[in-house]
Formats: sequence, structure tokens, C-alpha cells
Amino acid sequence: MPAATPKIETYPQDVVIRQLDEAAINRIAAGEVVERPASAAKELIENALDAGATRIEISYADGGKTLLRVTDDGIGIPAGQLPLALSRHATSKIDGSDLLNIQSFGFRGEALPSLGAVGRLTITSRARGAGEAAEISVRGGEIGQIAPAALRTGSVVELRDLFCATPARLKFLRSDRAEVQAITDAVKRLAMAEPFVGFVLRDVTGGGPGRETFRADPETGDLFDALHRRLARILGKDFAENALKIDAEREGLRLTGYAALPTYSRGAAVAQFLFVNGRPVRDKLLVGALRGAYADFLSRDRHPAAVLFLDCPPERVDVNVHPAKSEVRFREPGLARGLIVTALKHALAQAGHRASSTVATQTLGAFTPEAAAPARVYQMDRPAQANLSRAQAWQAPPLPDGFAEAPSARVEPVPVQSEDPLQKPLGAARAQIHENYIVAQTETGMVLVDQHAAHERLVYEKLKRLMAENGVPSQALLIPEIVAFSEGDCARLLALADSLNRLGLSIEPFGPGSLAVRATPAVLGPVKAEAILKDILDELDDTGGSDALQSRIEAILSRMACHGSVRSGRRMSADEMNALLREMEATPHSGQCNHGRPTYVSLALDDIEKLFGRT
Repeated sequence: MPAATPKIETYPQDVVIRQLDEAAINRIAAGEVVERPASAAKELIENALDAGATRIEISYADGGKTLLRVTDDGIGIPAGQLPLALSRHATSKIDGSDLLNIQSFGFRGEALPSLGAVGRLTITSRARGAGEAAEISVRGGEIGQIAPAALRTGSVVELRDLFCATPARLKFLRSDRAEVQAITDAVKRLAMAEPFVGFVLRDVTGGGPGRETFRADPETGDLFDALHRRLARILGKDFAENALKIDAEREGLRLTGYAALPTYSRGAAVAQFLFVNGRPVRDKLLVGALRGAYADFLSRDRHPAAVLFLDCPPERVDVNVHPAKSEVRFREPGLARGLIVTALKHALAQAGHRASSTVATQTLGAFTPEAAAPARVYQMDRPAQANLSRAQAWQAPPLPDGFAEAPSARVEPVPVQSEDPLQKPLGAARAQIHENYIVAQTETGMVLVDQHAAHERLVYEKLKRLMAENGVPSQALLIPEIVAFSEGDCARLLALADSLNRLGLSIEPFGPGSLAVRATPAVLGPVKAEAILKDILDELDDTGGSDALQSRIEAILSRMACHGSVRSGRRMSADEMNALLREMEATPHSGQCNHGRPTYVSLALDDIEKLFGRT
């Protein structure tokens, strides 16, 4: 085999290092700051907010590629400072080199010169107190002369023909529709951060006043009320109806906002909006904390919906991590994460057995036939309230102390009790259908309960409570159960033997590829140990190499809870069904199972009557 030919590096004889000109520098910077029209819109809107604007109008044409205009009523820019505003790294938002006291959206002084380097930029502004407005333009990085203009107080920044100076970048833009969606998302995100500021978005493609595509008028009143109304406007009334108020503080960090019930989850992380000191961010630490807070309530393919604002002293967070300013770095990341997890878990616990109102809407939608209902030909009168109350009282079963053993699907009439179950949130059990669903009657409608999903949550919460107190009590087996696994699986389970023992599950090696199970959690009753161990192995595969032992233990508890739950297909007596309803009312998080699915559906009597054309 011939010897390898040595590689000879060749270099120019004369190496010349040159300083890039200003236009090239700005175009390079623009590649970091301005990725697409939405990036330009974000930078210009943030400038308007920093200028104290109370109303901002954004206009675009052809997805923002040919025109993007932002008009505000802020303090404006003095005519003499317009050229400086277009100079790179010129800003009025920080004092000297103090990057640890940033209290504005912008501070790098890159946005305007970057936009002027890749498009045709015009700024018209009238500073408060100034006698007239002034205008300045940038073409291909060349700054023009200041000229007088007509404008009330505020600024108008107009960007035309984005990337005309770098046409290769145009090939990377998406369709007009996709770019419009990105602009809309950027506007809505900033509108969430500033509920007291009005926003209007217009499509002026084709000229003229254009078409208004989004409007959020300035809100008034209390901050939380204003934010709630703004979120209802942007995310919809369903989110607003199913969102929990978040307000918590720890060691100088404060978390506010709204987080939705687990049953109002999404199939992707599209309804998660996180802000740090009012700045929209995409931070892995915060997203991970949000995910961790809902870990008890959602399966891995479901994602929580939340709008959260984390505020802290500027010196405790670094926002100068990326030119787009969408990433941050906390001085105390553990404190920030802990605050989010604790605050959200507390809010979810306070929600008790509440489930999303959208569950009932979806249920009614499933009941409604696709074809138009025929005209009503008769009307049945509702019974008088006195007669209705007597009928309800006669049917109401007693309130039991616990689950009975005798299986039965019938609900026998019993004497009236001093405490009417109909007045309880989940009402009084009336029947069980398909050996899995409990039908209950309330004063205002009916409730349909998934008995297995509901009891699974109850068992899980009980296991967690026992674990936190003194560990889960175990029930020794008279004859140890011997189970066979691969040697690798046996090793993984034995590595967790101490933790499993605290969960009430006692295992030990029993020869190659086998384990002996000597005790199981007493709260689960008679269970198959092999099935539990298989579920634990599945959970270990799902969680991967996570080092968060507590999270893995809770995930294992969730799997174990399924084995101790009332199974689908089991008939329940009236006492058992009512005991389940009462325990649900007293247990936090019982409105959803361990995987985020609803455990019950509540239907109002008015909605039921609409299904039958009685209203």
C-alpha cells in the first residue's frame, strides 16, 4: 500500500486584514436580529413600547415583505437625533456600560441600523413639545438628510422591500400567509405583556386603509382583571374560563399570570407564553419548570396552557444572551424553577375537583346531531319546583362512610337525609351504566363520572400523601411472588429497591433473572406484583436517565395507582358510588386522572333541555 501523500496547506503570500465597512457590518448584524418580517415587527413594536406608547398600529403588505409600518403615540425622537438613532450601537435605554440594570425591551442599538441595511427604511417622528415633525430615510445603508414632515406626537417607522439589499435572504422566507401568521403571533405576544396598551394590526396589501386583522383596545382597572380580559381577547374565552390566577413571591422573585386546568391541555406547546420582566422569552429552564408543575396531571403527549410573568430585579437576570433577546440566564436558576413549580402546584391544588368547562361543551357537541333539528311541534312543561324537590328527595341515597362490598347497579329509594347530596357539587348517584360510568343528579343538572379514572386519581393522591408522611404501608405476602425478567431489568429494579420499599413494594433477588416480591402496597389491596413491576419498568424507560428521583417516584406511584383503582366493568352499589363522589369533592386534582383526561362531565339542565328542543 503506497504511503499517504502529506497534505500541503497553501496560503496567499500576502495576508491582508481589512476592516469591514459599515454597510457590511450592519448586514451581518441584521442576519442575527432580523430573520423574517415578524422579527422586524417585534423590534419596532418594542421600540414603541419603550417610548411609552399607549396605542400602536401595525400595517403590513404581502406578508410584511414589501411593507411593514409601525405607528405609535410615544414620546418621539428629536429631529437632531434621528441620524444617531440610525447609527449602530446607539441607544437611549441604558446608561453607559451598565448591562445589569436593563429595564426596557431594547438596549443593544442594533434594530434600526440593521433594518436600514437590508431594506428601505423611513422614520418620521415628532418629539413631545417639538413644533414640527422630521423625517429621515435609509437606502442600502446610506442615511439621507433630515427633512420636515407632518405628524402628531409620536413616530411612524416604515420598512419597505425587506431584504432588497440581500436578495438571497428572500428565498428563505415562507409564504405570505405563513409570514402574516408569524407577525400576528409576535403582536399578540407583546399585547399580552402590555394589557394597558392598545394594538391594531392591518393588512394593507393592495393599498388603501386595508383590513383590520387584529385589535386589542387598552384595558383599564386592576392589573389581573385587565390581563384576564386581554387573554380572553387573544386566547379565547375558553382559556379565560379555565385559567387559574397565579400570584406568588419568593426571595425577591414574583410570578403572576394565569395557568389553565390540566383538562384544558393541548397536543403541542402552542399555548405557553412566558415573560421575564415583561419581555417575551423562550427559555428551556422556564418551559421545563412549567412541564414539571403539570407532570402529575398530564401524559407526555399533552402540554399545559399558561401565560406567566416572572419579575425580578434586573441584576438577577442576564438578558444579553442573544441578539434577538429571546433567551435569558438567571443568576439563581433553581430559585426561579422552584417558584414556578410550587406556585402552579398550589394553584392546581386550590382548584380542587374542578375540571375544564370545555369538557361539557365537547360532550354536548357530540350529542348534537349534524343535521338541523326539526322544528319543535310540542312543549312539555317542566314540573313545579315543589314537586321536583320532593321527587329529588325521594330518590336521594344516604351518605355512606365508605365503600360497600355488595355489588349492585340499582339505586334504591331511601329516607331523606339531613344533608341533601343533591346540593353537593357532584350530586347524588342515580345509576351506573356499562359498569364504568356513574350518572349523578345535581340541583342544576347532571354529572357523568368515569369510575376508574376518578378512583385512579384518588388512589394516587392517597399514595402521595402516605409517601410524604411515613412511606406507604405494605402488606406482606404469605407466599412471596416470584417473577422472571431479563437480568438487565432485574438489575434496574434492584437498583431502586430502597425507594420501592418506601412505596410499600419489597423485592429481593431470587436467582439469575428472577425477583421475589415479599410485600405490596397495602392501600392497593390484592394486586399482581408482576404487573406492577412491568409498569415500573415501562416508567423507567419513559423517564429515561432522569436524575430527579422524586419525579421518578411520583411517576411510579401514578402507575401503581392504576392497579388499586375500581376497575372498568365492576358493578358498584349506590353507597359505593356516592362515597366515590364525596371523596372526589374532598380530593385535590380529582377533576382529571393521572394522564390529564377529565374524570367527570357536568351538564347544566338548560343545556340538556336544548338537546331535546325544550327551550
